[in-house]
Amino acid sequence: MALESSTVYKCLEKKTLILGFEVVDLFLMSVLLCVLNFVFVDSSMKLFFTFGPVAIVAALLRIMKMGKAENYLLHWIRFQIAPGVFKAWPRATSPNALLKIKQKGKYARRKSR
Repeated sequence: MALESSTVYKCLEKKTLILGFEVVDLFLMSVLLCVLNFVFVDSSMKLFFTFGPVAIVAALLRIMKMGKAENYLLHWIRFQIAPGVFKAWPRATSPNALLKIKQKGKYARRKSR
């Protein structure tokens, strides 16, 4: 009876990169290219005005993301959109809520005896 084996790929957790850019980065650059192409459709310098800013954004993304974690741009955008203050507990309805709890508890019973 022979032992069954199958091939296992070693890099399942490796980032998906195309020319050194993540998929989110490429999506951002392609959206920028589409918008600029639409805006400068009748310009005589269309090639310069569409691909120039995209090349600058690509260079800035490459420099900015050097040494950063995976999907850094996506997490940064979510952080900028999120509310300014994160709270673990909802706001108290009354400023004397703690005082009312103490009065209902053992402290109130001691005073009544």
